[in-house]
Amino acid sequence: WLVSDTMQHQWLLLAACFWVILMFMVASKFITLTFKDPDGYGAKQEPLVLTAVTKVEEGHVPEGKHWPEEFQPTGKAFPGNLLQQQPLVHMERLELLRNVCKDTALRNLSHTAVSKFVLDRIFVCDKHKILFCQTPKVGNTQWKKVLIVLNGAFSSIEEIPENIVHDHEKNGLPRLSSFSDSEIQKRLNVYFKFLIVRDPFERLISAFKDKFVQNPRFEPWYRQEIAPGIIRKYRRSRSEPRGLQFEDFVRYLGDPNHRWLDLQFGEHIIHWVTYVELCAPCQIAYSVIGHHETLEEDAPFILKAAGIDHLVSYPTIPPGITVYNRTKVERYFSGISKRDIRRLYARFEGDFKLFGYQEPDFLLN
Repeated sequence: WLVSDTMQHQWLLLAACFWVILMFMVASKFITLTFKDPDGYGAKQEPLVLTAVTKVEEGHVPEGKHWPEEFQPTGKAFPGNLLQQQPLVHMERLELLRNVCKDTALRNLSHTAVSKFVLDRIFVCDKHKILFCQTPKVGNTQWKKVLIVLNGAFSSIEEIPENIVHDHEKNGLPRLSSFSDSEIQKRLNVYFKFLIVRDPFERLISAFKDKFVQNPRFEPWYRQEIAPGIIRKYRRSRSEPRGLQFEDFVRYLGDPNHRWLDLQFGEHIIHWVTYVELCAPCQIAYSVIGHHETLEEDAPFILKAAGIDHLVSYPTIPPGITVYNRTKVERYFSGISKRDIRRLYARFEGDFKLFGYQEPDFLLN
């Protein structure tokens, strides 16, 4: 009887050990599957670099009437497993943005309320859960064409008439401001969000040439209304009969009291206001920041990261069009006083710092 009882205890102990081992194996398998990238199954798993995620820091969202407490941008900068797909350069851009947003010395130049003005700049593709913040003079026309096709208004980019692209009554591109507060918040939290930037001073040159010199889209108000307003306020020699000069334009942009003119000019100022004012990059957690100077590599990456590379392609980029042209910048600023250049830089310093553009020493010193 004693031998039988001992054997029974041994069998029970053996069964218990087997059960513990089995449960451990199941738990281990569950943990492995939970943290493994499903799209990279079987491949070497790279560690997550959590510091690359741009988050809205507590207390960095403007309070008050512009942004109610229940309507504050939150959420992750990367949907799904996008973080593991980020090349180093894109991770570094978001890390830099996050760090500069924390710099209290630059707070006035890096933070802005997420007002209707900002929400008007963000275009929505609900079908593919994409938000695109428009930064004029940085190749935005082509990105709008991409979204127009994705939204189904046209079947291909080639079919889109040029006069439709910027006609927001006909191009099928809703603005984020057209949704309710709760729907805006939902999209900010969940959708893939991106914007494109370029050297801030080169962008200003492009805006000046496009609106006040060439004016290819026949927008007469730039020459007939805005240019005279800037000349009256900022031209030093009133006897000069010339049209708006770049030095007049720089003096206007660098004036700390420029806002009274901006109010008169209305939405036309979007072509030369800061990226901060346009897209609120410290308040909204963008997934990717593209650079105009590396658009040949950034455009395909953005399409792939957004999961739409199999549906549409970015239009062909003419050779050399995205390269930073230091000679052109030096030529345009050659007749501008150092005082006016420094005042201009003081206004756009946030854009330079947030997006990794070097301070233009050859202009300031």
